[in-house]
Amino acid sequence: MKKRWRHAGLYALLAVVLIAIGTATIPSQQGNGNTPLPMRYSDFIEAVESDQVARVAITSDQRTAQVVENDNSRAVVNLAPDRQLLPLLTSHGVDISVLPEARPPVWQSALLSLALPLLLLGGLFFLLRRSQAGGGNQAMNFGRSKARVQMEPQSQVTFADVAGIESAKLELTEVVDFLKNPDRFTAVGARIPKGVLLVGPPGTGKTLLAKAVAGEAGTPFFSISGSEFVEMFVGVGASRVRDLFEQAKKNAPCIVFIDEIDAVGRQRGAGMGGGNDEREQTLNQLLTEMDGFEGNTGIIIVAATNRPDVLDAALMRPGRFDRQVVVDRPDYQGRLQILGVHARGKTMSKDIDLQKIARRTPGYTGADLANLLNEAAILAARRQLNEISMDEVNDAIERILAGPEKKDRVMSERRKRLVAYHESGHALVGALMPDYDPVQKISIIPRSQAGGLTFFTPSEERMESGLYSRAYLENQMAVALGGRVAEEIVYGEDEVTTGASNDLQQVTRVARQMITRFGMSDRLGPVALGRQQGGMFLGRDIAAERDFSEDTAAVIDEEVKDLVAVAYRRATDVVNRNRAVLDELAELLVERETVDAEELQTLLLERDVRTAEYL
Repeated sequence: MKKRWRHAGLYALLAVVLIAIGTATIPSQQGNGNTPLPMRYSDFIEAVESDQVARVAITSDQRTAQVVENDNSRAVVNLAPDRQLLPLLTSHGVDISVLPEARPPVWQSALLSLALPLLLLGGLFFLLRRSQAGGGNQAMNFGRSKARVQMEPQSQVTFADVAGIESAKLELTEVVDFLKNPDRFTAVGARIPKGVLLVGPPGTGKTLLAKAVAGEAGTPFFSISGSEFVEMFVGVGASRVRDLFEQAKKNAPCIVFIDEIDAVGRQRGAGMGGGNDEREQTLNQLLTEMDGFEGNTGIIIVAATNRPDVLDAALMRPGRFDRQVVVDRPDYQGRLQILGVHARGKTMSKDIDLQKIARRTPGYTGADLANLLNEAAILAARRQLNEISMDEVNDAIERILAGPEKKDRVMSERRKRLVAYHESGHALVGALMPDYDPVQKISIIPRSQAGGLTFFTPSEERMESGLYSRAYLENQMAVALGGRVAEEIVYGEDEVTTGASNDLQQVTRVARQMITRFGMSDRLGPVALGRQQGGMFLGRDIAAERDFSEDTAAVIDEEVKDLVAVAYRRATDVVNRNRAVLDELAELLVERETVDAEELQTLLLERDVRTAEYL
């Protein structure tokens, strides 16, 4: 009953306004009660000329007139724009009068002038009542937190669904155990960390870990993105932080997850003029709420970022984020487990070997592996297959690394042979370099901006440890120069193309890093030269000055040039010593367009090849 009469007043107001508008638009009728009959203008002129008209009452706009004849009969005539009418009426003794302008009553005019404001006010009142009935006035809720709340574990993601990052799972398992059984920790005087910061490259599973915590903890779970705190209105971000922690205190113990916290937690005072902007006010409020005067017992903050280097130091100190959990790229066993998780629900053929896929994908994150299997499934569907085979997986890996094949691109025979020699130079030098990554595949099918590609399988141990020897880096430079060297030997220096531009950039970058960062210079010794410049507004030096002299800079240039020259001579020596194998491999590429690792190894075993030597 209340719902039926909730808007009765508004509907009554709307009805009154509509009645007033309708009444005002109805023209008022004047007369003595007898309805005048219409008269033609020609008949009216004839009646005047025959002296049958006694009186004429003309309206103020001179469009119509009321005619009273001698027998008191009345009529209405529409007047024509005739200048001779008034002299005609005067000459025949017709009594002429002008009717006053018809105006509505005063009350009707006033109500009509108020109709539009009343409609606007009534509509606004209706919208406000409707928004309040639907969950509150959004116009007044700028300062309210936008956190999504799960009062019960509704997430279907658990720790069983998170694979490949066992150490990170162990850290968060302790947090979940504390929430479920706090007495076991407090009995020995342990205090659970107030904040846990998940740090790692994009796609490693930081947000997935937070979802697993929500599924395992069984406590209220608040999730929000760092960018949702910051608005264009002053003070809104700080107000949302206060509101978030007020809600969390009411539901403690609970977990608050802040995704991409670097959006609000960047270092303060990093602007051009210092600054006291809205983001810094939001960060100040967040610091106070996490570990301020009052404290927040029972609230555990879990945040995720892939940019820990830009976070404010006050945010990273103990008492706020006590523990940092590194969610790194998975190793071989981790990738194998992740592939097993993402292979669920996909129709795989019997030749699928997840171990082989895991060994071929070092450095891949969980998101990369999920995308890999999804691309393979798309390729299988496009080829109208009922299951995914290793061919689709291999094609998906190459598609992700180098882009889709462009088989429709027309290549001349000369260009095709040139690309074949270029890629054969890379592959031959790489295969004959001691302690270098094995060749996986050689292709002269264009992909993206590349005319051809040589795929190498990176070493699992090197990628996990991040440790590269000087010999490996020297081999890497020689392999990068192998394509350019092959072009020069086969076609001559005058016919060298720009196809090796990216290779030359890679060689120069590796050589300069060896001299300035890795201390691999005999003349300069084990020193690091040059500051690592940070981006502007990241709390780093805006213009980092060079920390070495002009003489040292000249020595660096000479050392870089010497390293590149040695790599060039080594690549030239390998190609010259194995020219027959280079020609045979190039012809094989021209014929088949792709050569895999097995075919290359068979070719090298059947021929008398000579490996590279250190110069």
